[in-house]
Amino acid sequence: MTKTAIHVDHIARIEGHGNVHVVIEDGVVKTVEMNVVEPARLFESMVRGRIFHEVPYIASRICGICSASHVVTDLKAIERVFGVQVSDRTRALRELLVYGSYLQNHATHLFVFAAPDFLGQKSVFPLADIDPALFDQALGLKALGNELCTKVGGRSVHPITAVVGGFTDEIAADEYRRLAERMDEAAAFAARAVDLFHDFGVPPIETRGDLLAMVEDGYYPVECSDTARFLDAGIEFDANEVGAQVEEYAVGHSAALLARVRATGTPYFTGALARVNASWQHLGQNAKVAAAKAGLRPPERNPFMNNVAQAVELVDALDRCAALCRRLAEPGGIEGTSAPVAFDVRAGHAVGFTEAPRGALFHELELDGEGRVARASILTPTAQNVANLEADMRLLAEMLVDEGCGEDVIRLEVEKLVRAYDPCLSCSVH
Repeated sequence: MTKTAIHVDHIARIEGHGNVHVVIEDGVVKTVEMNVVEPARLFESMVRGRIFHEVPYIASRICGICSASHVVTDLKAIERVFGVQVSDRTRALRELLVYGSYLQNHATHLFVFAAPDFLGQKSVFPLADIDPALFDQALGLKALGNELCTKVGGRSVHPITAVVGGFTDEIAADEYRRLAERMDEAAAFAARAVDLFHDFGVPPIETRGDLLAMVEDGYYPVECSDTARFLDAGIEFDANEVGAQVEEYAVGHSAALLARVRATGTPYFTGALARVNASWQHLGQNAKVAAAKAGLRPPERNPFMNNVAQAVELVDALDRCAALCRRLAEPGGIEGTSAPVAFDVRAGHAVGFTEAPRGALFHELELDGEGRVARASILTPTAQNVANLEADMRLLAEMLVDEGCGEDVIRLEVEKLVRAYDPCLSCSVH
């Protein structure tokens, strides 16, 4: 018997710690595992008994990139419990805040984590010598995301101005205009990034899992909707029903709970690729053109194309944020105030839902009559993706074995697939 064991301990250039374990016997792939080795984070336990207004600040510490998404997701859950309706202006600011984390995350993932795979480098640092202009522009795009989060949220990470019912502070009109100009200046580089990642060759695999994304009539939503859709199963549901639609389960080789569609038992993928598949027709014109040039349009099921989808979202986010900033700067551009609205504290249960950079994010909260947390549950994008990642790793390994590829090729391509998923393994454990 010929046996090959491929082990990747502490896979590089991802957030958090995890190992890959692949065993091949006599030309047959026997074992494929993504071992999440992070310890439990216990954030749900930390917020138990806490008063509602403390919860978003605690939850934001789950992730240094997606902190804005965790804050907004908690706020949406709390507001659903209290029956709070926020203004259009508050919605616009929250969208800007979430998109700031998109610019931070996508620029980091694409150019620091993923690009070295395709340029034959072990890290991003040689890129500074090979193509310093590309390196500087990539860092500049991330810095723009930091600036947007700082202007809107008060900090580049762990925002402090977003509260239940609105915002405690808002920048002046001229600052909005300067942000819009910065977005316009970065747009050309974002469009080139789509072409760059499209030109990288990737294995021709297609995920067999489902796809999950937020949906909204006539819009490319990241914050404004409470509706999610499994694209293959055709199941559309309110975020409050996520427990009835998503089944979490434990496996012996991972500290993370895995997830599958409860109705079909299939794993699923959430993230930029799922969003583009769900709402391609609602991308902005520049993003749609960039996606079409790159051959990215529904149905697209190659998980490696998540890199291209993220690049397309950079184009879309810059255009969208520039337009929002200009509307916010103009008198009457977006009606209403962002000041927190009045509300009454009451007991109840609700689920907040946003599209974090890495995919669908759900926060479930049960509050008592004083507004203290009786129970909390957090379902992050990576926790939802690990099962589908394992399934796709098996598909990839089987294809490469059938092609007669050696151990080094299989190892590299499996690592590239893991990074294409853009996982945050630290966020995947409860």
